[in-house]
Amino acid sequence: MAAVLAFVVDCLIGDPRSSLHPVVLMGKLISFFEGLLYREADSDRKKFVCGAVLMVCVLSVAYGVGEGILWLVRRFENAYVVLAVQAVALSFMISPRNLAEAGREIRDYLLDGNLDMARFKVGWIVGRDTDKLTEGEATRATVETISENTVDGVISPLFYFFVGGLPLAVAYRAANTMDSMIGYKNGKYMYFGRVAARTDDLWNYVPARITGLLLVASAFLLGFDWRNAWRILRRDAAKHPSPNGGWTESTVAGALGIRLGGLNYYFGKPSFRTYMGDPLHELEARHISLAIRLMYTATVMFLALALVSSWLIGGGFVL
Repeated sequence: MAAVLAFVVDCLIGDPRSSLHPVVLMGKLISFFEGLLYREADSDRKKFVCGAVLMVCVLSVAYGVGEGILWLVRRFENAYVVLAVQAVALSFMISPRNLAEAGREIRDYLLDGNLDMARFKVGWIVGRDTDKLTEGEATRATVETISENTVDGVISPLFYFFVGGLPLAVAYRAANTMDSMIGYKNGKYMYFGRVAARTDDLWNYVPARITGLLLVASAFLLGFDWRNAWRILRRDAAKHPSPNGGWTESTVAGALGIRLGGLNYYFGKPSFRTYMGDPLHELEARHISLAIRLMYTATVMFLALALVSSWLIGGGFVL
């Protein structure tokens, strides 16, 4: 019930933009340890070891904070207080509303013909160059982000909450934040951020596959092409450079009859990402709305399945 309430809180309020937001504080913690541990002159091996130390320190602090919150609220000996605090804390770990709002804002700019603002806003949610994107490319970048972040920003934190409670959900969010800050294959982080990147891949391995299947089911419920979603998932998921990203991007591409992937530019340098799906339809702004509907439907389905599973495991049903 705490997870359901967290989702409701996020839908109604969303993430407040504050320097005291837990994820912002996680970022500051990561930057603090990076300042202590990273030295440009260090050998590649030492950078790798220091990056591993950073990961252990950050995850330990995050898990400890989650445990500390539970310890404090349980001292009230009131189930409703425990439920409310867990729901609010977990709502900071998920971001479906922010993801949807970012997508809808870009969609609206595209529909209004304001491509410059659409490009600018796409730059807020992706790491690629956006100043020369066409309408289709801006749409593709947005749909890809919504698809991939359905795992990172929604299903994974909920999954780890069900597996290990609030402490594990907070630890997951810290791991994901580390990956977004230092998990890059560039000169600075190639070795220092490698453990963070690989750890994030491991955290998301199971949730990504669950999400892929949920998106197929969501396509069925929404009247999208679920058969094609299933076909493209099996055909293209393994083609993605990430071990997890293809499970959602390929499924969404199949469900909507569009093609994701292709040529991107990073700091002016071209980078080709393998295609996902078939171009049955030309990419348009409306596909952003459809991707958001898939994201929300998959989330509700996950919550429903997890709630039923919890009741069954806890003896709520007599079989």
